[in-house]
Amino acid sequence: MSTKGVGRMAPVVGSDDGTQYHKDFTLSITKALGDQLAAALKGLDRAPLAEENIARLKEKPGVYQLYLNGEFVYVGKAEKSLPTRLHNHLRKISGRRNISLAEMAFSCLYVAEDFSALAPERLLISHHKGQGDIPWNNNGFGNKDPGRQRDSTVLKQNHFDVLFPIDLDRPVEGLQAGETTLHSLLETIKADLPYNFRYGKSAEFKTRRIHVPAAGMTADEVFQLISAEIPTKWQVAALMGYVIMYDDSPNEYKSAWRYYRAGQQIGAVPEAEPAGDVEVDQPIFGD
Repeated sequence: MSTKGVGRMAPVVGSDDGTQYHKDFTLSITKALGDQLAAALKGLDRAPLAEENIARLKEKPGVYQLYLNGEFVYVGKAEKSLPTRLHNHLRKISGRRNISLAEMAFSCLYVAEDFSALAPERLLISHHKGQGDIPWNNNGFGNKDPGRQRDSTVLKQNHFDVLFPIDLDRPVEGLQAGETTLHSLLETIKADLPYNFRYGKSAEFKTRRIHVPAAGMTADEVFQLISAEIPTKWQVAALMGYVIMYDDSPNEYKSAWRYYRAGQQIGAVPEAEPAGDVEVDQPIFGD
């Protein structure tokens, strides 16, 4: 029988054992989902990161992207409420130096709650990582309070807290003039400052009376006031990203740029390591 004109079948790539009737097949569903999420976000307008725009959002879970002066800098997710999560970012940025809320914008997508198990923000990160860096996703922007064991950490030069340190000249909202206890004053500061204030507890603080001379005092002024009232072994230390107050802490912190002792403000020069990959804690993705 002639085989002239009959085409030959292309060879089949076989498996590792040399046979040709079975092999691995990989379907990249996650990549497809990441690409679709990125395309959907790219097709959206961007709104200024402002209270009135956040207030228009639905109380639903979703993913979002942040932009600084038009540059895409961060992708995240909200497991329960996009408005709550974005408001947290608004508050955090409002308490930083070298940055303004007027420079910030956002876009977001609502996603079904069961979709969160697929970590949609990770899909977006993987998508964008293939096209370049996402500056704030690897520099500590989304971090929770790292805890006391990390207070002495030397931060990288490209860490969010180094680029945009806390603003100690910001007035403490809700602060009232008059007599109060040191305990109540500490609670007011912790609740009203847009960055974390972590401090040790003492029964003495509940009975120690303190006079607040005026409403609208800045954080710097209030911390000077507090440092004059706490026992001498205590100190207030303003680190790059938050403020701490303890009685058993070292005198110096590598990332501190201001201390408060005995009613005085003491300036410091924080250490910083060269820019590079930043060691970060797990970000808060919930609400």
